[in-house]
Amino acid sequence: MELIQKNPDLSAYLAADEVIDHDHPRIREAAGRLAKEADDSYDYARLAFEFVRDTIPHSQDSGDPRVTWRASDVLERRTGICYAKAHALAALLRAEDIPTALCYQRFDVVHGLIAVRLDGAWHRQDPRGNKPGVNARFSLGREQLAFTPDRAAGEADYPELYAAPHPAVLDTLKAATDRPHLWETLPTAL
Repeated sequence: MELIQKNPDLSAYLAADEVIDHDHPRIREAAGRLAKEADDSYDYARLAFEFVRDTIPHSQDSGDPRVTWRASDVLERRTGICYAKAHALAALLRAEDIPTALCYQRFDVVHGLIAVRLDGAWHRQDPRGNKPGVNARFSLGREQLAFTPDRAAGEADYPELYAAPHPAVLDTLKAATDRPHLWETLPTAL
């Protein structure tokens, strides 16, 4: 699948905003710690991916009722659904000047992930968190995402790469009173 960079200006995929707040001290501290362990940008991106995937539980899997959406809050509270975890990973990557986009898939609801720009190309990564039946890995080659859409069932990959969260996603996160409420209101399409 060919990924479509929605904003032609690559610097948009490095920007900080209300959601991907990579200028926040909590994000800067975590990024600095990870950067000390990394040999290069690829290694840093892999470490950041594994940090978000493995140390921040997906709130549905863990039963955590809290809803997070701002990257710094995801790191502080150590919980989030796919969108929130994607926001946290995007912030950690952008904190180290690695262009990062938000992207989505459609199943019964919209699923969030990221694309990282390394070696002159975009590569999708899914920090959702592994569990039985889900085995996402960091890869610049063949994608190793959490889920693969079944086109015959009407599922799809959205090819667009967004510099900021899609409004349907962000509005839903902000309006949710708790995760059970969020689960009932997740967007089914973009």
